[in-house]
Amino acid sequence: MTDLLWDDVRWFFAPEAMGSLPDVWVPHASERDWQAVLDLVVERGWTFQYCEGSTVLPLPAAGVVLSRPADAEQPHLEVRPVPDMLAIFRFYAAEEIDFDLDLREIQGQERLDVLCGFLAAIGRRLDKPVLMDAEGGDGSHPVLGFDVEADRVVMLVEPPVR
Repeated sequence: MTDLLWDDVRWFFAPEAMGSLPDVWVPHASERDWQAVLDLVVERGWTFQYCEGSTVLPLPAAGVVLSRPADAEQPHLEVRPVPDMLAIFRFYAAEEIDFDLDLREIQGQERLDVLCGFLAAIGRRLDKPVLMDAEGGDGSHPVLGFDVEADRVVMLVEPPVR
C-alpha cells in the first residue's frame, strides 16, 4: 500500500523549492537506537559504506563510533536502500539519528514508495518517528515523517496553495 501519493507531495521534492538535501532525523535516540539502525542496514542487505573522513573502514559498533574524540575525522555511513538512492548518516550525537537524502534521486511514485519504505523500516525498528524537514530547517516544522501510531509515512504540513 502506498503511504503518500506523488501528486500530493511533489512540491516538497522539488530541489529548487526546498533545497536538494533535506534533513531527516529520529529524535530522542540513544546509542542502542543507533546500533539498531546499523543492524537493520546489514539485515536488509542495503548497500553501505562506512567512512571516517575519506577512509573507508569496516562498519563498527555504534558505541565505538559515538565515543570517538571530538577532534577525530568525521564518520559517516552511506546507505543505498536501492541503487541511485543515497542516505548519508552523520554520527553527531547519540541523542539524534540524522541523515541526508538527495531529492533529485526521489522523483516519481516508485522512488517515493522506496523512501517511505526506508523511513518506515527505521521507524518500526526503533518504534519512533522519523521526521523530514527542508534542507537547513530548524526541525520545528517537519514536512513529512513516519508516524508510529499510524504505522506509515504521513504529511505533517499542508501543501502550498496551487
